[in-house]
Amino acid sequence: MKNLSDQGLTKKGLNDLYQEDPIKADEIVFGRTSDPISRRGFLSGCSRMAALLGAEIVFGRFMPAGLIPAAYAETTEAFTLPGKHPGLTILNDRPINAEVPAHLLNDFITPANKLFVRNNGIPPEKVDASTWTLTIDGESIKQSKTFTIAQLKEKFKQHTYQLTIECGGNGRAEFNPPAKGNQWTTGAVGSPQWTGVRLRDVLEDCGFKDNAVYIAYHGADSHLSRDPSKTAISRGVPMSKALEDEVLIAWAMNGQDIPALNGFPLRLVCGGWPASTSGKWLKGISVRDRVHDGTKMLGQAYRVPKNPVAPGSKVPDEEMRIIERMPVKSLITFPKSGVQHKLNERFIAKGHAWAGDRSIEKMQVSIDFGQTWQEIKISKAANPNAWQHWQTEIKFPKKGYYEVWARATDSDGLSQPMLVPGWNPKGYLNNACHRIAVQLS
Repeated sequence: MKNLSDQGLTKKGLNDLYQEDPIKADEIVFGRTSDPISRRGFLSGCSRMAALLGAEIVFGRFMPAGLIPAAYAETTEAFTLPGKHPGLTILNDRPINAEVPAHLLNDFITPANKLFVRNNGIPPEKVDASTWTLTIDGESIKQSKTFTIAQLKEKFKQHTYQLTIECGGNGRAEFNPPAKGNQWTTGAVGSPQWTGVRLRDVLEDCGFKDNAVYIAYHGADSHLSRDPSKTAISRGVPMSKALEDEVLIAWAMNGQDIPALNGFPLRLVCGGWPASTSGKWLKGISVRDRVHDGTKMLGQAYRVPKNPVAPGSKVPDEEMRIIERMPVKSLITFPKSGVQHKLNERFIAKGHAWAGDRSIEKMQVSIDFGQTWQEIKISKAANPNAWQHWQTEIKFPKKGYYEVWARATDSDGLSQPMLVPGWNPKGYLNNACHRIAVQLS
């Protein structure tokens, strides 16, 4: 496979070019035109694209127009952060945000050094877990209380669950027109084991009123301006979610202290919902008599249109709704996209699938751009809100360039779309099928 920049095909980045106009980008980069009705297959340019990829595109007649070949679609710039795997990809350094390439997410339980970093402000410095406190208050609490971490451990039963957390903007990079914000591809997700106490047990110990509607968290991270009157983020969830068994006030990840960039020494974990509801550096929880109105709860933050809109539309705030559970999604974590493989050797593919706080009922893969699908086995979840694992052997008919696509279906019968789903102004909830490039020789 050849390097596109070496070919002098474009002065812009490939993703920038495709974000501006994917059909025109097809022509500029690959000399490719497609059927204007079906938006699939090649009318011209197939040989040029195949030459760049270094192999025949065996099912090229089905390849959607305006689609960057997976062999070129992912970037893996080197990035290092203390305590984190050097393979993470930096998206922003103020605040620090970094995602994990799909092939580094192959572990059943996500190691601490491979959990993505999504911060809105500046993490606290010189944290002392022995003096850290958590205060429970709010309009709908009967008795406000403050606990040290030691008191939480002693007073309440401890629980350990594997819980999947995913940024609501994971996959934003694929939306067109582009949405502002960190251009997450697929790696703002992870499923570690968390240890802590149930939020429900702590709230019941304080007592809450019948008019309780929402809980809100308060963290110790600073606003980027360092103005103490401003809050970096303060979100929450409805009481129905807050009172679930698996919603934890956690102090440990995989049996160790939570990493500093992921919320040490205490955080909320609301598995299956946008990770922005799992507040880090947790100092307080308020029980509200209304939908929480904190920072990044209003306007268009973490909201999507109530009804479908045309790409590029401006949507009034009153036409937006808060994101709750995350949609069904899957990931191919083995092999790495761009793998070279011998036709006569076994080809094993692996990955995970998850569906907010539902479960995965069906898992499928395709090697012909979604014309046909092979159903494969999916494991049971370790507990509710944990991701599930799949593995399969794939047979290819001949040498050439292929893409392996993965598609999951949840317990409500909802499947991943093959391409990017409904556009929204902030680029949330992209659950399109994940795909990798494979070249058979």
